[in-house]
Amino acid sequence: MVRAKICGINAEDALAAAVAGGAAEIGFAFYARSPRAVSPARAAELARLAPGAIGKVAFVVDADDATLAGIVDALRPDTLQLHGAETPERVEAIRRRFGARVMKVISIAGADDVARAGRYLGAADRLLFDAKPPRNRDDLMPGGNGLSFDWQLLARRDWPLPWMLSGGLTPDNVAEAVATSGARAVDVSSGVEDRPGVKSPTKIAAFLAALKVS
Repeated sequence: MVRAKICGINAEDALAAAVAGGAAEIGFAFYARSPRAVSPARAAELARLAPGAIGKVAFVVDADDATLAGIVDALRPDTLQLHGAETPERVEAIRRRFGARVMKVISIAGADDVARAGRYLGAADRLLFDAKPPRNRDDLMPGGNGLSFDWQLLARRDWPLPWMLSGGLTPDNVAEAVATSGARAVDVSSGVEDRPGVKSPTKIAAFLAALKVS
């Protein structure tokens, strides 16, 4: 069974679809540029509607300690997802200070990027591999852009940490992505939206159903 995280939850209908479809985790975006961004209070309100067994993940980008403290106090996330330029030292410091599991995102364009994951093996609890935005696209965000990378870069790789696959996944391609990469956990945001920031309950259901037959 492949575990799934539905990221960028900001509405009750999306949350209900994630729960009904068997998502293992839900993610809340705390990044001002994201069309999916929520306040800590809104995230906590939504999280209270989810069963306790579903993991709550906070998506942040180079957040300072004060910002993280506000998120942790309101939401009590199971995992802090670090999607910025955080160093291994910063990852370890966040993990130690806030007591939540830490998942470091590794942005991938080529094999050299995959190798960077090794720097975080002693600092993070989990890894997430996402597509690296092109350097000439300043309009793109660190994640949630609907971009993918060559899944074969992860095939036959083995890390001592759990890891997730993200980037350009949709109900139509997630089964292929899992088969190619060997991922046992996946993360989706824009691939289950009708437009940026507006999740489709129908697409969420289709995405989670596709994983059950992958």
